[in-house]
Amino acid sequence: MDDLSPEILEKLLKAAREVQQRAHAPYSKFLVGAALLTDKGRIITGCNVENASYGLTVCAERVALGRAVAEDAGKPVACLVVGPTAEPLTPCGACRQSLLEFNPSMRVICVGRDGRRIDTTAGELLPHSFGADELEKPRE
Repeated sequence: MDDLSPEILEKLLKAAREVQQRAHAPYSKFLVGAALLTDKGRIITGCNVENASYGLTVCAERVALGRAVAEDAGKPVACLVVGPTAEPLTPCGACRQSLLEFNPSMRVICVGRDGRRIDTTAGELLPHSFGADELEKPRE
């Protein structure tokens, strides 16, 4: 899991913390930031965007993924997530599925307010997942 240089990890952390401060979270006040690194060397950020109709809220990780697609930034290879909690904040179930869709081997680094972290992969976060392979299996 140490295939990213300390410099790249620091850039991801800085980018995630910067975008975290721009989150639109007027209801929960729970600001989350995410920074994706792509195989083209790009860093793409996202923050959570809440809505009064809670089901329309979009998480930071999915905002970053959408931006990466729209900007043709390349395949995500790492995602660093920061939240307002002391303990590292891990992606929700919808974000785990979304990250996995783009790259099951994607490194996911979750960093707490005081620097504690969890370092894993999208596939490890969502074992026994549903994906494109299931859509291609024969149906009876």
